[in-house]
Amino acid sequence: MTVSSKDVLRDTYGRLYGDFHWEVPPDFNIAAMCCSRWAADGERIAVLFEDDAGTSSTLSYTQLQEQATRLAAALQRRGAQRGDRIAIILPQRPETAIAHIACHLLGAVAVPLSILFGPDALAYRLQDSGAAYAIVDDAAAASLMETRTQCPALREVLAIDCDAGISWHVELMAPPEDFAPAATRAGDPAILIYTSGTTGAPKGALLPQSAILGNLPGFVASQNWFPQESDVFWSPADWAWTGGLMDALLPALYFGMPIVGYRGRFVPETAFRLMEKYGVTNTFLFPTALKMMMKSVPAPRERYRLRLRAIMSAGESVGDAVILWAQEALGVTINEMFGQTEMNYIVGNSAGKWPVKPGSMGRPYPGHRVAVIDDEGNPVAPGELGEVALHRTDIHGHPDPVLFLGYWNNEEATRNKFSGDWCRTGDLATPDADGYLWYGGRADDMFKAAGYRIGPAEIENCLVKHPAVQNAAVVPRPDPERGNLVKAFIVLAPGVERGPDADAALIADLQQHVRGKLAPYEYPKEIEFLEALPMTTTGKVQRRVLREREAQRQQ
Repeated sequence: MTVSSKDVLRDTYGRLYGDFHWEVPPDFNIAAMCCSRWAADGERIAVLFEDDAGTSSTLSYTQLQEQATRLAAALQRRGAQRGDRIAIILPQRPETAIAHIACHLLGAVAVPLSILFGPDALAYRLQDSGAAYAIVDDAAAASLMETRTQCPALREVLAIDCDAGISWHVELMAPPEDFAPAATRAGDPAILIYTSGTTGAPKGALLPQSAILGNLPGFVASQNWFPQESDVFWSPADWAWTGGLMDALLPALYFGMPIVGYRGRFVPETAFRLMEKYGVTNTFLFPTALKMMMKSVPAPRERYRLRLRAIMSAGESVGDAVILWAQEALGVTINEMFGQTEMNYIVGNSAGKWPVKPGSMGRPYPGHRVAVIDDEGNPVAPGELGEVALHRTDIHGHPDPVLFLGYWNNEEATRNKFSGDWCRTGDLATPDADGYLWYGGRADDMFKAAGYRIGPAEIENCLVKHPAVQNAAVVPRPDPERGNLVKAFIVLAPGVERGPDADAALIADLQQHVRGKLAPYEYPKEIEFLEALPMTTTGKVQRRVLREREAQRQQ
């Protein structure tokens, strides 16, 4: 796809990218920039909260600062020091924001952990991080209690609305007395986030205080120049993950704007209701959520009064089917974004500033020197497949503040992440002549079938265009003659008829659907229907699980 002459007139990318310079102050603290500077305005709202039981509340920046200071002082009284790791095992709720701000006021390292972790997953991360303190509510209290004896470094647990430890509410009743916020440098450790583990054991990525600054160019661009007056942000992304913390909660607070926190299961109708009720203007919706919304509520503006002006999506390729639906059904062009825990928000789109090519990942965001490189670390030519990588410095030679400090207690993994000054992502893409990147899947997800190299993303996107398909995952099935066959696991859209005859007819229809749009060798020779795909808690499809299942079946 080429850029039209009309698009060229509104393509301001070259100027924005070339003129951008990093200005990172040597002294920098996330709490100061995301809360303290807004606290004097008693009317400014930080969090609009609601749960699935209908309970709602509002937290102002003034209250956020006061309660975070009380929490930091309480932790300090109990021995917490600068650099201590503090596990935050909470869902979307006001106390989660309070806990993060308190950690940075204290100069501690926040360790966000998902409430969906079972005892083993929780124990691994608590042990690996050496967390000295944990904050938990009833959602994860049982798992934490089961693992606590396995975590000798864990000294204290603050419990919210449960009996898992010291009462949060009692601790916050005490005045902060002479508590003084820690003075931190931009490069000081701030957040320890564990990778989702789609291709191996989770690793703890240690982020500096400056990482929030590194996120901002992409965040502002992907949210169509956030903030604007009366903007309200919401995302179903778990605040324990990079997508929820660095793409939603902290950037919204950095700009002093309100963010909606919802504690409950993701349901498409609920998502639309929340956006209508709170007047949400900006959101981050991962591709799986968008696909569910598209299939469940095809014409949302006929049922809901929406104020949406920007949608960012990341985690996997969205595909042009979803992008075209959003343009028609929501009046919004989705800005895809690409990044990782280790280097977030580095590539993407901004529909108002440069043309979006449906299906493309976008271009490198201002401030980030990104290339697609080969095995030797050299940039590939347009049209060639390679690995997406981020340089340690921007185009002007300034250090990129978004880059992680390293993997926690894993120097070898940190070294292996780099080729010289290029930090490798493990994700494949093809650059085009205009500088757009086209996603080719995880390097680990690529496979060969009958001598052809297959990437699952293109086939999955094609399958989702079929009205009967809600989501799809493509993996190799071992085959003695061809090496592998292309196999698709499919979650059907609501209301699709099932039964032996209906399934056989649908499989034939889906195969013909792909045959008619892609290369002959790409159509799925086998199709299996599932109630749900195996997913990480960040909404990414775990193709590794499906690959291993197929390999075991063949054995």
